[in-house]
Amino acid sequence: MNTYRTTATATRVLRQLRHDPRSIALMILVPCVMLFLLRYVFDGSPRTFNSIGASLLGIFPLITMFLVTSIATLRERTSGTLERLLAMPLGKADLIAGYALAFGALAVVQSALATGLALWVLDLNVTGSAWLLLLVALLDALLGTALGLFVSAFAASEFQAVQFMPAVIFPQLLLCGLFIARDKMQPVLEAVSNVLPMSYAVDGMNEVLRHTDLTATYIRDALIVAGCAVLVLALGAATLRRRTA
Repeated sequence: MNTYRTTATATRVLRQLRHDPRSIALMILVPCVMLFLLRYVFDGSPRTFNSIGASLLGIFPLITMFLVTSIATLRERTSGTLERLLAMPLGKADLIAGYALAFGALAVVQSALATGLALWVLDLNVTGSAWLLLLVALLDALLGTALGLFVSAFAASEFQAVQFMPAVIFPQLLLCGLFIARDKMQPVLEAVSNVLPMSYAVDGMNEVLRHTDLTATYIRDALIVAGCAVLVLALGAATLRRRTA
């Protein structure tokens, strides 16, 4: 992987996104809007917001980054841009890393805004450090970016890319422990949830919610989410096709 080619790819993607304000709004503002709505849905029950707000702070960025990244990458493939780029001396790893770097930069902004809104405007009460909360939110957004890059290789149209959301995101959403503790699920479902990265994202957020200090469980959860993001990016580079289907 070449550093210059990777950064050049990231710069090109960011320049293109600059001319697409709707995508930028979707990535950066939608998680904040969703958290704002959630806060006032539970206006009469602030304890409920505190119990699930931290978890959703990680889930919302993951979902939006997955959706936007998969569609944006697929658009480049169907327009022939990816094929032309890969005809140049540009490796698959350089291309995937460049996309991840560009969308990751937006993920930093998105996670910082959502975390700041939740903590200092919507009064989300957490026991731990705000920086630990921000770290998991950022890792979740990067995981969503990696998943979006990966599934875009298997979609032939933007409609198919959107259809991957029920297949990839919704099962994780149902089994991550947001609605019911994972240890209270049926054994088979608990076993499945134990291999889904969103489960560890929610667990990491809950660790910050409940504990003042950095815990071994938090470190484990953060490393698993980060490791899954790196693994999915590697799979995305391996499955990237040189020719448009």
